[in-house]
Amino acid sequence: MSDTTDLYLDLLKKCLTRYAFPDHYRPVTGIEGLTKTRMLRLMQSALALKNLALARYVPFDPRARAEGLDRPPEAETMVGLRRLDNLQDCISQVLQDDVPGDLIETGAWRGGTAIFMRAVLKAYDDSERIVWVADSFEGLPRPSPDRYPADVNDRHWTQSTLVATLEDVKANFVRYGLLDDQVRFLVGWFKDTLPRAPINQLAVLRLDGDMYESTMQGLEALYYKVSVGGFTIIDDYYTNEGCRLAVDDFREKEAISYKVIQIDRNSVFWRKT
Repeated sequence: MSDTTDLYLDLLKKCLTRYAFPDHYRPVTGIEGLTKTRMLRLMQSALALKNLALARYVPFDPRARAEGLDRPPEAETMVGLRRLDNLQDCISQVLQDDVPGDLIETGAWRGGTAIFMRAVLKAYDDSERIVWVADSFEGLPRPSPDRYPADVNDRHWTQSTLVATLEDVKANFVRYGLLDDQVRFLVGWFKDTLPRAPINQLAVLRLDGDMYESTMQGLEALYYKVSVGGFTIIDDYYTNEGCRLAVDDFREKEAISYKVIQIDRNSVFWRKT
């Protein structure tokens, strides 16, 4: 890789995570006590009429942002620098080894990680592989505890900050000049889109479904499309119990013994060899 390519990808990682542009303010979304909550809503409504918002100062923590331990208010991705480093390593390895297949992220949020996938292909002058972006673009599904008991108390579906629309994600691709025919979107719940996705082979499978259901559906529909030499990356393996249980259950059921390697405090990956 040339110095120019390395500099481009390094800068892009710092832009997508906003590591290069530290943010210091977070919107005030809640306050203890019913009366105080009502007062907060009245205050927010009054400020909104003047195009103002209530925010609190939060010191920027570069270590937390690098490790993906915070949730940036404006960044296109929350995965942090370490996970983007890992993604770059995996993509460059499959390109170097000529491992056949496309790239996919299931659970895209604002699209930052998929944007980086497309950027790495462009930086390496790969004009054949597709970057698939799979998401409901409505947030996460309500749990189905009858089918997936591990999700019985999961509350991800209530978190509006996890919602990014298809239009938002496409606009983010455009912002970086990376929306083209090598980017394709799978819109809808994973149970509906992934089993019938028109994907023949995958070189990199990156799962960021948070829940047991979303993670298991991604593995069941896509894992056997991963080529020999390809990589499977699991986001939130250490931080979301449902995700970890789904991965462990799938690997045990399918007798998958490839070594699981830790990326950071959140994530893991393995290579199909």
